[in-house]
Amino acid sequence: MTKLSFLDLVPVTQGGSVAQSLAHAADLAQHVEQLGYHRYWVAEHHGMEGIASAATAVVLAHVGHATSTIRIGAGGIMLPNHAPLVIAEQFGTLEALFPGRVDLGLGRAPGSDQRVAQALRRNLNSDERQFPQDVIELQAFLAGDERLSIRAVPGEGSHVPLWILGSSLFGAQLAAMLGLPYAFASHFAPDALDEALSLYRRQFEPSEHLAEPYAAAAFNVFAAPTKDEAKFLATSQQQAFVALRTGNPGRLPPPVAGYLESLPLTARATLGHVLQCSAIGDQDDIRKGLHGFVQRTGVDEVILTSSMFDHQARKTSVAIAKAAWDELG
Repeated sequence: MTKLSFLDLVPVTQGGSVAQSLAHAADLAQHVEQLGYHRYWVAEHHGMEGIASAATAVVLAHVGHATSTIRIGAGGIMLPNHAPLVIAEQFGTLEALFPGRVDLGLGRAPGSDQRVAQALRRNLNSDERQFPQDVIELQAFLAGDERLSIRAVPGEGSHVPLWILGSSLFGAQLAAMLGLPYAFASHFAPDALDEALSLYRRQFEPSEHLAEPYAAAAFNVFAAPTKDEAKFLATSQQQAFVALRTGNPGRLPPPVAGYLESLPLTARATLGHVLQCSAIGDQDDIRKGLHGFVQRTGVDEVILTSSMFDHQARKTSVAIAKAAWDELG
């Protein structure tokens, strides 16, 4: 049966605070756990005023203590930013705190720009050889491989499940080669979705971690009791995407009535393209959107994301989405 999970970017709203966003993250994780979602993931971003999940492992510890059964994890850790040993220690610690609940998704993108890379003291060389080597080294630390000269404590022997994340064919190829689960970032970069999933399944090599390919893909949901309200609430994310694409990112703004219609046709077309893996509307609209997405992709898991200015409206959105999902059976 296809699973339903949730990705939280831990948005910081205009007029809000990081402390408020972190409190909302814990509350939302509790909420999706009660609704029956399978996982709750957060993503690493740096130097972005509107995202509070830069210290991803710390946020996951906060969320883990607020929940009891839902799987928690990184969707993902941008491995070029870190030494594999450090990530093994961080996620080994999380696994010790929340045994059997922790996932570690790994991305090759820096989640930042070169200025942030310099501040992180990392050389963000996108050499396609380095990322696979780092993934294999991280696997060895988590497994407690005796060939290593250094032990990851905590971490060794924890066998935290690894995922490869991506929005291009590279991640699909690597996940297939290593026999790892694969998650595609279709919520903001949908172009290579179908080709990447096909390549991953076609080239998958069974491993000690996974006998058959297991693919997930992300999908935006903006749900409300009425279509008009959902369209209104979605404008916060639309504004955030336009701001990001025009080089002016900031905190998540409040919704604006008629925002989409006020944009030039080119901007509307760009938004429509970037957010094509989305559903906006009432429960029936969401059910149809999710059904179409699963039929198109055949994924084993759909990872929803839903960034809204109002926290209670966001909780309502994920509840409506789960009800729509349950209708699909």
